[in-house]
Amino acid sequence: MKKIYISFFVLSALCMPGCSNEFLDVDQTKNVPGEPNQVNSDDGATTMVDAIYNTFLAWDMSSFAWNAVTSIISDDADKGSDPGDTGVDKAVIDALEYNASTPSFQSIWDYNYAGINRANQALDMLPKLDQVTPALKTRLEGEAKFLRAFMYFTLVKGYGGVPIVDHISPVPISQADKEMQLTRRSVADVYAFIEKDLNDAIEALPLKSAYSGSDVARVSKGSAYALLAKVSLYQKKWQSVVDNCNKVTGYSLVSDYSLQFKKEGEFGSESIFEINGIGSPTAPGFGIGNYTASQAPRGAGGWGWGFNTPTQGLADAYEAGDVRKNATIIFRGTTLYDGRVVASTVSNPMYNYKAYSSAFYNLEFTDTNLRYLRYAEVLLMKAEALNELGQTNDAIPLLNEVRLRANLGSTPAVSQTDVRTAIWKERRVELAFEHDRWFDIVRTGQAPAAMAADGKTFIVGKHELWPIPTSFIREAGGLSQQNPGGY
Repeated sequence: MKKIYISFFVLSALCMPGCSNEFLDVDQTKNVPGEPNQVNSDDGATTMVDAIYNTFLAWDMSSFAWNAVTSIISDDADKGSDPGDTGVDKAVIDALEYNASTPSFQSIWDYNYAGINRANQALDMLPKLDQVTPALKTRLEGEAKFLRAFMYFTLVKGYGGVPIVDHISPVPISQADKEMQLTRRSVADVYAFIEKDLNDAIEALPLKSAYSGSDVARVSKGSAYALLAKVSLYQKKWQSVVDNCNKVTGYSLVSDYSLQFKKEGEFGSESIFEINGIGSPTAPGFGIGNYTASQAPRGAGGWGWGFNTPTQGLADAYEAGDVRKNATIIFRGTTLYDGRVVASTVSNPMYNYKAYSSAFYNLEFTDTNLRYLRYAEVLLMKAEALNELGQTNDAIPLLNEVRLRANLGSTPAVSQTDVRTAIWKERRVELAFEHDRWFDIVRTGQAPAAMAADGKTFIVGKHELWPIPTSFIREAGGLSQQNPGGY
C-alpha cells in the first residue's frame, strides 16, 4: 500500500467531552476528509482506507507499549536494557506489578480505538462515493471491516469486554452515543461483533492471488478466514476453527523459516496478514516507530535500546537442531546474516532477531514488518482444534508439518494430552516474538505455571485481563467498571 506523509487528522468522534487529543498527536497517517467530494475517486477512497492500515505504524500502537504488554509481560521476554533504565513502565510490567495507570495499557487502548474510529469513518464515507469503481468500493469496505475486527480482537483478548463503537458520532455528541462509547459490552457481544465484521469481509475481499504489486500488502479473503479461525480458537469453538482453517487456501510454508523475517521474504507464500514497513531515515509513516531500534543490542558495541530480550526459558524451549532458535534470537558475540557483528560487550546476552532490519537497524522508522498471521499458525490452530475434538490422529500430521520445516523429526506425542502439550510448545517456538505468547498462556491456562517457571507470580483472578485505563473509568462515570484484581 502507498505511504504518504500527511499530518494526522483530528479524531473528534473518539474524544469524549473534556478529554484531550494529545495522545493522538502523531504524524504518520493520512487525513480522513469530512466531505465525500474530497475522496470521490478510486485513489481517494483507497487513501482513506490506507489511513486505517497506517494506524499500525504508530509508536504507541505497535512498538514500545505493544512489546511490553505482549512480550515483556510474558515468560518469553525480559525488560532487558540496563538495570537502571525502566523504560518508563517496562520494569513494572515485566514484574507483573502494573496498575490501571500504567502508560502502556493506555497507549494500546487509545490507539486501537483511534484505528477503529478511522475504520468507522471510512465505512461511513464509502457508501456516499459515486465515482469509485463498485468492485473497488466493495473491497475497501471489506478491508475496513477486517481491520476493525482485528483491533477489536486485540482489545477483547487483552481487556475483556470493551465498548463497541460501531459508527462515528456527530459533534455535539448525543447521550446515546456517549453511552455507546463509555459502556463496556460483554465478551460475547464483542466476539459476535468481530465475527459479523469478518463474515462481511469474507464476502467482500478477493483471494490473495488477485493482488499484485504493492497491493500484496492488503488483506484478502484468506486473511479474514484465518482471523475468524483464531477468533474461534479463543472461544474454544473447535469445529469452527477447523472449518475456517480449511478455507485458508493458496498458502504454503516457506522452506527457509528465517527468510520470512527478512526484507526479501516479505509477503511470501506463508504470509496471511502483515503490516508493511518501507523504512525511512526521517519520515514518519514509512515504518513502525523505533520498533527495531528499541529492541536492538545495547551498550558497548551495540546500536539500540536493548529492550524486550529473550528469556533463558525461551532459549531452552528449542530442541537441538531447531533452525528457529537462531532465526529468533540474536546471541551476544555472533555475526548476523548480513555480516554485522554483535560485540561480546553488549549489555544483554540475547535480543529479538525478528525485529532486526539490515538497512534501518539503528533508525527510527524501520522497514521491519509485523507478521500477524502466517500459514504455520493456521496449521497449528487446526491441529489444536482437531485434537480437542478427539481427532488426535488427524492433528499429528499438521503438527509434524511445522516441525519438519524447522529441521525436527516427527513429534513423539501420541495421546490427546501429550499432543495438546506438544502443540502449545510448538506455538511458543514457532511464533516467538510475534505477539501471541501472553494471550496463549492465558487462554490455555498455562499462565500460572509458565510465569512461576520464569520467576514471576501470576495471580489467578487478576492477571488474566489487563487493567482498563484509569482515564476511561473516570470518564465513564459509573457506566463501566474496572477489571477484577484490585487495580
